[in-house]
Amino acid sequence: MTYTVEQAQDALKHLADPALKPSEYEFARAAILVCDVARVTLACAESMTGGLVTELLTSVPGASAVVRGGVTAYATDLKVSVLAVNEGLVAKGGAIQAEVALQMAAGVAQLMSADFGLGISGVAGPDPQDGAAVGTVHVAVVDNKTSSSRVHSLRLSGTRDEIRVQGATALLAMLLDMVVPRTDLSRD
Repeated sequence: MTYTVEQAQDALKHLADPALKPSEYEFARAAILVCDVARVTLACAESMTGGLVTELLTSVPGASAVVRGGVTAYATDLKVSVLAVNEGLVAKGGAIQAEVALQMAAGVAQLMSADFGLGISGVAGPDPQDGAAVGTVHVAVVDNKTSSSRVHSLRLSGTRDEIRVQGATALLAMLLDMVVPRTDLSRD
């Protein structure tokens, strides 16, 4: 399925209207439409979301043209062995760090030959982990072609499921912020 520029613009306009309170699915739909129009692929590296970001993206018709795959690396040793996260980094500060999310994103982009890699690591609860409080979330996006990247550290609140959804949505919003400028699309 190929989406049109107009469809992608409509999806972005919907996200920009705070009165509509767009859902996490609508962010995923916009991400697929925009990435399809931009002709870019992506791959996801997830920890605290347990595959939620990949699930949201692949629930959108036409996702197979955009999504290369996903890795759920819940265990720290898998972040190191599968996603090439620096072992010394996690040994010193644990898995809940902005740099870990960034290295997860870079690692999955390389592993799956994707244009963009997405990474998320954090603590959804109910207990703190690696010295990080519940609601600590790090999201990262890496552009594998230009080596540009963004990482944000968030303090979210709510139930375990709410924190997971908020983190996934923040990651998808960051992806859109990086991909939209590569297209003729505008959020206006």
